[in-house]
Amino acid sequence: MSTPIQPSNLLAFLGLPGGAEWIIILVVILIFFGGAKIPELMRGIGKGVGELKSGLEEGKKGVEEKKDAEAK
Repeated sequence: MSTPIQPSNLLAFLGLPGGAEWIIILVVILIFFGGAKIPELMRGIGKGVGELKSGLEEGKKGVEEKKDAEAK
């Protein structure tokens, strides 16, 4: 019987960066883009995440409407 994968183990298994690696990545981004561009960059990322969420909601509504139509 296998043991369930814990979230911390899953991140390590996938090879995603940990705490120290994120700090290094953020420093490199700060050096690359400069302090003035960071808010603009984050704003763009926020808009992208917002669009993704709204797209997912629209997809869920479409699937639910299709299921409702098929059930009738």
